[in-house]
Amino acid sequence: MEPEVPDHGGRLPTALVVPGGEGMAVSTLGWQAVYRTLAQEPQLAVERVFPDKRGRGDSGGPPASKESQRPLSSFPVIALSVTYEEDYLLLVRTLGAAGIPLLAKDRDDFPLIMVGGPPAFLNPAPIARFTDLFWVGETDDSFPSLFLDLKRHIFEGGSKNDFLEAVKNRPGIYVPGRSNTPVRRVVSNLGKTLHDPAFSCFISGTATFRDTLLLEVNRGCPYGCRFCAAGYIYRPPRHAQMAHMQDLVEQTQPMKVGLVGTALTDWPDLLPFLKWLHARKTKFSLSSMRADGITEELLVFLRQCGIRTITLALEGASNRLRDMASKKLDPEDFLNAVGLCARYGVNHLKIYLIAGWPGETDEDYEELAGFLQRVTDIRAQEPGGRKKHFMRITVGVSSLVPKPFTPFQWAPMPPEKELANRLKSLTRLVKPMRGVSLHHDSPFQARLQGMLARGDERIADFLILAAEHGGWKKALKRWEGSMDEYLREREKDEPFPWEVIDVGVRRDYLYKEWERAKKAQSAPGCSNRDCKDCRRCGVESF
Repeated sequence: MEPEVPDHGGRLPTALVVPGGEGMAVSTLGWQAVYRTLAQEPQLAVERVFPDKRGRGDSGGPPASKESQRPLSSFPVIALSVTYEEDYLLLVRTLGAAGIPLLAKDRDDFPLIMVGGPPAFLNPAPIARFTDLFWVGETDDSFPSLFLDLKRHIFEGGSKNDFLEAVKNRPGIYVPGRSNTPVRRVVSNLGKTLHDPAFSCFISGTATFRDTLLLEVNRGCPYGCRFCAAGYIYRPPRHAQMAHMQDLVEQTQPMKVGLVGTALTDWPDLLPFLKWLHARKTKFSLSSMRADGITEELLVFLRQCGIRTITLALEGASNRLRDMASKKLDPEDFLNAVGLCARYGVNHLKIYLIAGWPGETDEDYEELAGFLQRVTDIRAQEPGGRKKHFMRITVGVSSLVPKPFTPFQWAPMPPEKELANRLKSLTRLVKPMRGVSLHHDSPFQARLQGMLARGDERIADFLILAAEHGGWKKALKRWEGSMDEYLREREKDEPFPWEVIDVGVRRDYLYKEWERAKKAQSAPGCSNRDCKDCRRCGVESF
């Protein structure tokens, strides 16, 4: 059900903007948690804005709200939810299409431009020049009070400058050029329980996951894979309570439930919850699972429920590369999961792989060729792998993008040609294998993401060029900067632009992990013990 048009009388008009179009927006959980929090405040009139990839509204004109078609430029506060680095261009295009000055220094008066989402506490630097205020971290009880204070300030005739000065050092707020840094991320609760899991408040046939209630069952990950930002910025890992998940399903009565999490098979209530959904005849889907979490009981049940596709993450091509990543995956566990999938008639097995590791060699991929041959041999030996119930295999390959606040924040990215050659060799590698196909990302796009992820405030000039001249490649030709400058290996003590934020994990801990990575040494992940007892990475100081 769509929200009614809010009455703005005596309330603060608040635009919640999700760039990229409505279909993408209703498939993303973070902003929906924000909407749910703010929309229930009687002093706020919250409306949603879904600009397209050009930053424009449904009619091709300036972006406007979904509820009242009020122009975005007329709202005194504009809260943008940014999920991926590529969204930076959409942010700039949206401001431009709305007729709002792009740079914060050129906006003396309202609207106040606020940005939240993972980039706000991974690395806000590339979009800091466009942003008045960042919300750093998760949505806690202090989040709506920020808007209520802003409402009082505006209604009393206060200026934007005075408000930014007043709130610049509040917990979880980063005002570029004003806040005392580093700004600590906000964590809604520490401990093992996820008390505020994200879930869909808009279930739509236009979403990527059509007519599906998305439920976050865990946040963070205990394995500590060195390439994964979620495993570091969401420490410690937390699990939702099954009773809470059941209440959400009972309240919404969805046709289908999609479970979202960084470590689905580590959720202790996974199978009981799935059995509960099945008993009430509610369909479900699962995101990627760890191979060592696939048990015979779980797989038999999934097949009984009609699940025909299983996705497993292998990540590294060889044991050496998986140790570099600290993946902590026994290859025999992976092969056992493949055997179970074939035995019980899984139609489609998807395998995730990452290429472009620092120091990777042809020998690593020769090992992969032998491993994939074992996979296909196991498939052929199982009853479900034979002609009648043939299991096709898709290998999806992405290029390693070193992210801030991970041990790989020091790592280089290979040149585009080197990445392209590696992906071509992988395509040739699987070509002779019957029933195995391979898809990979664009080396250019991967390197672009790497530049945006580890960029500084100079990236703003590049983003403006991309918005004005039709895209990334045209902007690169006009930009005075260099992509290679941001993709080189970083020095041990080199200051990073993202260190205006403190996610809780100590820099010295991350560097030790980077040194272990270069030696292909695995290491313990994020312990399930209390942080104050662990004291390895620094999160206990929160």
